[in-house]
Amino acid sequence: MRDLLSKDLLRGRNVFVSGGGSGVNLAIAQACAELGANVALCGRTEAKLKLATAALEALGVEAVYAVADVRDAVAVDSALEVAARHLGPMDAVVCGAAGNFLAPAERISSNGFRAVMDIDLLGSFHVAKASFEQLRTTAGNLLFVSGGQSQMPFVHQAHVSAAKAGVDQLMRTLALEWGPLGIRSNSIIPGPVSGTEGMRRLAETADADVWAGMVPLGRFARLEEIGTIAAILMSPLAAFVNGAQIVVDGGMSLSGSSAFNQAVLSAATPSD
Repeated sequence: MRDLLSKDLLRGRNVFVSGGGSGVNLAIAQACAELGANVALCGRTEAKLKLATAALEALGVEAVYAVADVRDAVAVDSALEVAARHLGPMDAVVCGAAGNFLAPAERISSNGFRAVMDIDLLGSFHVAKASFEQLRTTAGNLLFVSGGQSQMPFVHQAHVSAAKAGVDQLMRTLALEWGPLGIRSNSIIPGPVSGTEGMRRLAETADADVWAGMVPLGRFARLEEIGTIAAILMSPLAAFVNGAQIVVDGGMSLSGSSAFNQAVLSAATPSD
């Protein structure tokens, strides 16, 4: 898919990705690098960040990382400073760090609920706020990695539904407040993606064919497909896209969450 795009689409631009050491966020970083962008990563696990940074550098761009927990505003500020010191001000910033687990609402502890809210929502706010001055300088843009839970209720996802709904409302508010400064804000909503921690957890509740059958296209997304759409949203090709939720789920959300809910509840209820 990226073969259809100019390899210079993001040449000379700097992209910061939180939670960029693995999964969808790393795929976004790789897509940006393949289109010419220099990339800064932050995350909690240095070993993952080192490997990811080396892989990005192998694509012929500059890459740097900073260890930071997005729940810590001071650490996030420092990570953005490291990025700017090595690469220059950011042209695009991805608020991607997230946490999740499957649990019925009555079994979610206050600490568990708070942890997801702090990583997904508070962490997204920290990254967005820390990047404001840089993005104002470059007339850059924000991309939030949201989820289908922001649009419809999913069983065993009360914490994530609340967090992602907050993320998308934060995105819309920033689109209004920062748009006049030239800063675009958007969300990408991936569906089920092969090779991710989220799909590994879902596979524990139902066979992969069951989950794939919920997608009208009959398969999961590939990591590079999510990364490519994200890169396009951060590029000049999307210069008039602001305050949008871009759903990349193969049509899974068109039938609502009932199939997902049934699969999860069936797995959670012991059969006679």
